[in-house]
Amino acid sequence: MTVTAYSVTGMTCGHCASSVSEEVGAIAGVSDVKVDVPTGRVTVTSENPVDEAAVKAAVEEAGYTLVGPA
Repeated sequence: MTVTAYSVTGMTCGHCASSVSEEVGAIAGVSDVKVDVPTGRVTVTSENPVDEAAVKAAVEEAGYTLVGPA
């Protein structure tokens, strides 16, 4: 298992968290996504390391901005 945390900006509510969680959770190999809206921290658990570009694309698809690793 690999756990990686990212910083995401623009999230303000539970709906934001759901959108990010849904998009990132759809990436192949991702088994869990935890979103902390107040800190903008998104923690991704996966079988193997996930390509940061895939996470960035998923976060942007949800309408937010991936700043980088947390």
